[in-house]
Amino acid sequence: MAIAGLVGTSIITSASPASAADVLLSQGHTATASSVENGGAAAANAVDGNNGTRWSSAFSNPQWLQIDLGATAQVNQVVLRWEGAYATAFQIQVSPSGGNPWTTIYSTTTGTGGNQTLNVSGSGRYIRLYATARATQYGVSLWEFQAFGTGGAPAPGGGGGGPIVRVAEFLADCPFTHRLPDDPIVFPGLPGASHSHDFFGNTSTNANSTVQTLAAAGSNCNPAVDLSSYWVPTLYVNNVAVPPTGTTFYYLGEGINENLLPTTQALPYGLRIVAGNAKATGPNDNTISRWSCLHHNEVGSSHDFVTCPADSMLESYLDFPQCWNGTTLDSADHKSHMAYPVNGACPASHPVAVPKVRQVLRYPVTGNPLNRIRLSSGGGFTMHGDFFNAWPIAEMERRVNDCIRPKIKCGANGTP
Repeated sequence: MAIAGLVGTSIITSASPASAADVLLSQGHTATASSVENGGAAAANAVDGNNGTRWSSAFSNPQWLQIDLGATAQVNQVVLRWEGAYATAFQIQVSPSGGNPWTTIYSTTTGTGGNQTLNVSGSGRYIRLYATARATQYGVSLWEFQAFGTGGAPAPGGGGGGPIVRVAEFLADCPFTHRLPDDPIVFPGLPGASHSHDFFGNTSTNANSTVQTLAAAGSNCNPAVDLSSYWVPTLYVNNVAVPPTGTTFYYLGEGINENLLPTTQALPYGLRIVAGNAKATGPNDNTISRWSCLHHNEVGSSHDFVTCPADSMLESYLDFPQCWNGTTLDSADHKSHMAYPVNGACPASHPVAVPKVRQVLRYPVTGNPLNRIRLSSGGGFTMHGDFFNAWPIAEMERRVNDCIRPKIKCGANGTP
């Protein structure tokens, strides 16, 4: 099964509709589902025009995904872009009201997954996929659900049929590069003064790193233009260091009111941010750090390590603050120059909204963590992250201008 969030993205603007008069009806409209696997697998992901996001259900039968087309539409074709967890038996149904009666316009018990183009004929304001048998032990999961035809209504925020998306985002995939007991933010110029850290992105990071040395070095990020450095405490299993196998950094407009997005500023060059609490003595001391299990929403999330089944992976989520004081690139405690939004707005003490960095790590670790798993900083509740911004100024500004301010979901290349 594919690992969500760690694949490339692309906007889908057409899928060979049944006739020249047919348009894409479903994209950008309100989607609901019988269930979602986790917070990153929302129903809306299946109609956002992005091949890198998905809806994924709970691990049971039946499951459904429903889209409100805004007004009565004639649907002539449906395109399903399945993730690895597909349905073998499912129906495509339409309804005038989003409830019974549902009229079935396509049915199969031999679905094969992949990309399926279904020629159908039916009329209704609502359309849904109703899945009754899963091909895998997981739920059912779609990268995209596309309905083509005539009628309907424009999606909120724009005309029907276009690449309408409702998430302000760009990202960088930055794998593990090296490990050192260094921290150029907390212990600059002091090699070996820190607990062990795993570094991602910039290949040169050490205790003596500055924005100038980072800019002169290389990066393993996608995109390679991101010369920033990211680091976290090393994770150990039975005292053996285990780096994450999936490392993605999302830059989001999420967290502030939508009407404030046009005022978002680029992250300043050389900005340093520390998120989380390396000195936490228990889960309640570090509530912004979360642990969960890939593909196992029923396990839930916790501020400490969780027990993941054998077919899963241990996940770490950490959100960095997105309100800047507008004057300093760092502070004595490496946190006071930044703040989290309050009620969707930046506080007066930190008036400049910048993209929120969300760090998502996946470790090839399963089983009970008790007495087996630890961080170099302590228990799982001490998870923290460091970010040293070395994006080229023009590249950061372009992504904020093209993706965050207009509320567009962009891929690693900074385009929709």
